[in-house]
Amino acid sequence: MVVVQVVNVRWFNATVWYGLYLARLLKEAGHTVVVVTQGGTESHKKALEWGLDARPMDLNTANPLRLAATLGKLVALLRSLKPQIVNCHRGEGFFLWGLLKPFFGYRLVRTRGDQRPPRADAFNRFLHAKVCDAVVVTNSRMARHFLSVMKTPEDKVWLIHGGVDRERFRFDAEGRARVRAEFGYGERETVLALVGRFDKVKGQRETIEAVSRLVHKQQGYRKLRLMLLGFGSATGEDEVRAWIKEFKLERFTTITGHRDDVAACLSAADIGIVSSLWSETIARAALEIMACGRPLISSDVGVMPDLLPPEALFPAGDVDAMVKRIARAMDDPAFRQENLKACDLTLSQLSGRDFLQRTLTLYEGFFD
Repeated sequence: MVVVQVVNVRWFNATVWYGLYLARLLKEAGHTVVVVTQGGTESHKKALEWGLDARPMDLNTANPLRLAATLGKLVALLRSLKPQIVNCHRGEGFFLWGLLKPFFGYRLVRTRGDQRPPRADAFNRFLHAKVCDAVVVTNSRMARHFLSVMKTPEDKVWLIHGGVDRERFRFDAEGRARVRAEFGYGERETVLALVGRFDKVKGQRETIEAVSRLVHKQQGYRKLRLMLLGFGSATGEDEVRAWIKEFKLERFTTITGHRDDVAACLSAADIGIVSSLWSETIARAALEIMACGRPLISSDVGVMPDLLPPEALFPAGDVDAMVKRIARAMDDPAFRQENLKACDLTLSQLSGRDFLQRTLTLYEGFFD
């Protein structure tokens, strides 16, 4: 099968990861895959690092002349490649693929990995319901939106969670010992790990405040340590360090910066947390934490209610509720054990192989 994955996103975020990981899985399964990216971006660089055939095109421009030039490049690509599937992971430029579809006969798929609902105007509803052949969503909330608001036919809406590479992400006892020694974590200290680039959406400030309340205002939590497994992005590291100072957590918090040994760092933690205020429509970090065998608590945003039981969730941005969830995860062995069982059940259906097979079921179904 010849497939084009369109990931015209600037940053290497979860949407890009979903598209590139799928492209790599398809390539490894013997399919011909081309990835259309936005040139000069982090996502284009990552596609090349992953050994993918990445073709940069300016799909995000609003300039009519540049858009016309992009259209010419798309026509040339489609003539030479003759794809059977075009899968768009971003809305910008999607209408161009819809415009060209009747002339080249490919099947058009729109994957919605964004937390923002699409515009429900008449043109957008027509584009999704009549022009594209399937809409892939990554969480049940977005599925309901397409069915009820966008009026997309039920047989066109597919819920396909991204998988996780279980070979790369698994508990690493040696890595755990090494990373804990590197950061000075003692055997009796409980390490809470929050993974993600520094950005308001990820809830770093709220997590710092919650840990501060436990450490400084409640008895029995002085051994709690916070690992911020991330680096400056939309929010700079200096601002995060200012929050740490504001809440008097300098002794209790580690900022790892960019790490290549993410699985070892996750293994070094005792509890994982997802504190996002919104988003988490794909939840790559959550799945990686689960795969490394760490108990996980989370805000109730995006796909997280699909992945975790209610007792592991707290309302997004609710620091009081977060404090209670962290405390229970530390104090209640039965809670941790049940949490791990729930995570194992979730992961049993979310391997890379599952991700690939569900997508191929969709793709191949077009030609049955």
